Amino acid sequence: MHELIKINYDTEQPMVSARDLHEGLEIGTRFNDWFPRMTEYGFSEGKDFYSKMSKTSESGGRPSVDYQISVDMAKQICMIQRSEKGRQYRQYFLDLEKAWNTPEQIMARALRFAQQSMDNLKEHCQFLGVQVVEQQKVIEELQPKASYYDMILQCKDLIATTVIAKDYGMSAKKFNVMLHDMGIQFKQGDTWVLYAKYQGNGYLKAKTCNYADTEGVQHSREHSYWTQKGRLFLYDFLKQQGVLPVVDMQPYKA
Repeated sequence: MHELIKINYDTEQPMVSARDLHEGLEIGTRFNDWFPRMTEYGFSEGKDFYSKMSKTSESGGRPSVDYQISVDMAKQICMIQRSEKGRQYRQYFLDLEKAWNTPEQIMARALRFAQQSMDNLKEHCQFLGVQVVEQQKVIEELQPKASYYDMILQCKDLIATTVIAKDYGMSAKKFNVMLHDMGIQFKQGDTWVLYAKYQGNGYLKAKTCNYADTEGVQHSREHSYWTQKGRLFLYDFLKQQGVLPVVDMQPYKA
C-alpha cells in the first residue's frame, strides 16, 4: 500500500500529524483556525489527540504547535471535508485499519509486547540479583559480630578474665599482658585494675573470695570480674586492633 501520509507506530495505536493531514487534504483555512474546529466534533485531548511542538523550519523562527491524532480521528475528519482528497485519505485510513487489525498484525503486536515485558522482567531480576548479593555480603560481614554478641548476651553473670581469654584462644596471663600493653589496665598488687579513662563505666566489678591456707586458716582476697558491658567493650576495642575471638575467625555456616 502506497504511503499517502506518514504514520507513527511508536504509540499504542497508529497516529498521524494533524499538520501533515491539513496539508495533504489541501485545506485552504489556516491550520490554527481549522484544527480547533475539527476538535469540536466530539474529539478529546489525551484520548483522540495530543499536542506536540513541531520542529523548527529551515528558515528559522519559533517551532509551531502540532498535534498527533489517532487514525480513527483522521478518518472522521476526512469524511467531514467532502472532497476528493478527503475521500482518498479516508479510504487510505480504512485500508490501514484493516491491515492493522489482521490476526497476523495483532499476534505480532502481542509478541512484541510479550518480548518487552520479558526484557523488563530480566532487567528487574538482574537488579534484584545484585541487591541480594550485596545484602548477603553485608549479612556475612555482620554475622561474626552478631554471633559473638549473642554469646555474650546469653550470659548475665560476671565473667572471669580466664573465660574471656579462652574466647580469644589465649591464657589469662597472656590476655592480661595484652590489655596492659594496649593501655586498658595495669596491675596493682595482685589485682588488675583499669586505667582512669576506662574507670567508672561499669566494665569491672570486684568480688571478695574466701579461701583457706595450708593450715586451714581462712583468708579473703578481692578479684576483679568483667561485666557483660565490659566484655562488649573489650570486643569492640580489640576488633579495632585486629584481634578477634576464635568464633569470629571461623567461616560462617548457614
